[in-house]
Amino acid sequence: MAASVFSGGFWAAAAERAVRTAAQTLLAALGLTAADVLEADWGQSLALAGSAALLAVLTAISAIGTGTGPGITETVRERQ
Repeated sequence: MAASVFSGGFWAAAAERAVRTAAQTLLAALGLTAADVLEADWGQSLALAGSAALLAVLTAISAIGTGTGPGITETVRERQ
């Protein structure tokens, strides 16, 4: 059964993906700044993380109907 934008399980999985993506992006930005590869302060790093989280949610929404989760290969477990 395909995921629905009205499903609580879909939004829980999409939120988890967004938080995970934001954390990964923030750590990457801060790490690259510490290694002198990138020059980004905390505000810029948080803006990058927020943008990545928004893109993760938009990606999940655009993948609706392609599988049973917020991504093409992901599945959503229904809440008990």
